[in-house]
Amino acid sequence: MRQTSRRSRGSRQAPATLAEIVAAVGRFRDDRDWAQFHKPKDLAAAIAIEAGELQERFLWKSDAEFEQDLADAAKKAGVAEEIADVVMFAMLLSDRLGIDLAEAISAKLAANAKKYPVKLARGSARKYTELGGGRSNIRSR
Repeated sequence: MRQTSRRSRGSRQAPATLAEIVAAVGRFRDDRDWAQFHKPKDLAAAIAIEAGELQERFLWKSDAEFEQDLADAAKKAGVAEEIADVVMFAMLLSDRLGIDLAEAISAKLAANAKKYPVKLARGSARKYTELGGGRSNIRSR
């Protein structure tokens, strides 16, 4: 994942850290008084719906067809918007639940590093329970 950089957008700087982006998304919500509608079940549903819209961009297309779509700036921007929708709703859900997203991601990466040690998982699409190497890397989710 690439690190976010500070880029100027008009007269304002774009947020650069995860915390700044989460705060900006929260301000957008709060400025519109939408927090009242952001119940956890609704935010989870919104994530699924937006993920479906993202998946629709790939539907019935070969890898080559999708790569061709990405060469079109407007189509690539549409994919970027769908990804942003998914991520923003995940940010709003984590905020609503009082979950520090950076901490949650760091903890998940650490857990995955144990389940998928480089020596066993590199180049493999197997689930951690199928990697072999003994039970030391097998943990429940």
